[in-house]
Amino acid sequence: MKLFVRDLTVIDATYLDETRGFVGESYQVDVVLDGQLNEQSMILDFSLVKKQIKAIIDAEVDHKLLVPHASSRCTVTLEHQRTQVDYVLKDKSIIQLKSPHQAYCLLESETINIELLETYLEQVVLIKLPKNVTGLSIKLRPEVISTPYYHYTHGLKKHNGNCQRIAHGHRSKIDIFINGEYSDLWVEKWAMRWSDIYLASEEDVVEREELSFHTAKQTVPLHCSAYHAPQGYFELLMPASRCEVLNNDTTVEELARFICETIKSEEGDNLVTVYAYEGIGKGAIVEL
Repeated sequence: MKLFVRDLTVIDATYLDETRGFVGESYQVDVVLDGQLNEQSMILDFSLVKKQIKAIIDAEVDHKLLVPHASSRCTVTLEHQRTQVDYVLKDKSIIQLKSPHQAYCLLESETINIELLETYLEQVVLIKLPKNVTGLSIKLRPEVISTPYYHYTHGLKKHNGNCQRIAHGHRSKIDIFINGEYSDLWVEKWAMRWSDIYLASEEDVVEREELSFHTAKQTVPLHCSAYHAPQGYFELLMPASRCEVLNNDTTVEELARFICETIKSEEGDNLVTVYAYEGIGKGAIVEL
């Protein structure tokens, strides 16, 4: 017998890719359980499916940086309170981070993909379920988006939850209207501008010398960010070409405002309306 739950939760995370660098992703999660009926004539109470399995998935991968630990491009250094990750990109530039341990999910693979994540989650979830649950299938799927969208990665140091982690991300659509009419032109422009982008806050920018770890020699211009947050101290060094620094926090509210103000500066008296999404089914609206 099987029990299924569709759209159990959404995973918002970022993974490292040798070509794309940081890739922010958002996945919808579907779950199917195999098993025998328990004393309540259930495989598992739906309330437990939604709470227990969601909690495990959130703890393992949500709002984390997914690291291909087995890749020859990747070096992971564990210290007492923090972990350093060095990742060499295909163009020989390097992304380096040093963050509290819980900011990462280290996966024993050379690359990160949906199939790998599904298998990993099935393994870690199943061992924590009651014995009458004999099998588990987890399917991850990106939102179907028919218009251009972007992938962004960021960190929110003022957030009390897991959004404070310096490298977590989202795959997000954007809707832009000029005088009430959908603008294909502006949507395409922003999708291209923020394709696989890291969005940093100006107040978090530091000099390379201020980073606590040894930084690799690189000839390309670099971006450095660091901040203290409730979970600990976060540091990042990466190619500046893969980053955009904003003069505000990178909450979706501020991103929507930034996009709207930028477009308004070119549109003049025209009414600009921006729907900026943070992952799937949520976001902010700004109109100017």
